[in-house]
Amino acid sequence: MRSYSPDLTPPWKKSAPVPEVPADPSDPDLVVEEVATGFCGAVVACEAGTVTLEDRFGKHRVFPLAPRGFLLEGRVVTLVRPAAGAAARPARTASGSVAVPGARARVARAGRIYVEGRHDAELVERVWGDDLRIEGVVVEYLAGIDDLPAIVAEFAPGPDARLGVLVDHLVPGSKESRIAASVTDPHVLVAGHPYIDVWGAVKPSSVGIRAWPEVPRGQDWKTGVCRALGWPPDTGAAWRHILSRVHSYKDLEPELLGRVEELIDFVTAPPE
Repeated sequence: MRSYSPDLTPPWKKSAPVPEVPADPSDPDLVVEEVATGFCGAVVACEAGTVTLEDRFGKHRVFPLAPRGFLLEGRVVTLVRPAAGAAARPARTASGSVAVPGARARVARAGRIYVEGRHDAELVERVWGDDLRIEGVVVEYLAGIDDLPAIVAEFAPGPDARLGVLVDHLVPGSKESRIAASVTDPHVLVAGHPYIDVWGAVKPSSVGIRAWPEVPRGQDWKTGVCRALGWPPDTGAAWRHILSRVHSYKDLEPELLGRVEELIDFVTAPPE
């Protein structure tokens, strides 16, 4: 006699097996999409039978740990609860550094980082704030850098009081590049990004636009951006909207990331 499997489902109707992925909230790269709703977010919590996702706007939604219920990098997966006692990955700060739980802010160093404006300072704080507090580095903003040589002289940099300066639109031939070249103190590092304004250092995709618009020369860049994108002519409100979309270093262009990291390293380096 023939023996038959108790499963009489025709082979062509059987679902192919899919990988099981632990829904580990400590994994900063675990971003999934829920199949039924299309909601996409990072795993921030996993409890008995459910997983909580957080999208890039900070909205939370709870979903059941259903088989074949999620997409990971375009592939169907089944999220499962992490094994008890599994080694957790170290938490990360918004800059990508390993977080130090319970760390207290260090007493401020004599060294400083200067940035051109309030928006620059707020963006640096959003991404590197935790790191800067641990290192004891204070960030101050200037009303432009036209008087940078005098500002540097007043700061009186030295081996134990280094000064880092972050400059917008630091490209060959620009006014900013000529001002930066006039600062020759070995205890000062002037670094900059190529964008006309620090708004442009935020990835367009993070803001929900295809690209930052071209603004005709001679027009105020921020005002021109708001006009081109159809935003209300309120640059303060526009910046608050942009800043709300920045959650980590992944939302910033590498041209800014590298320069800020360089300035932090310079200011915190031990005296030679």
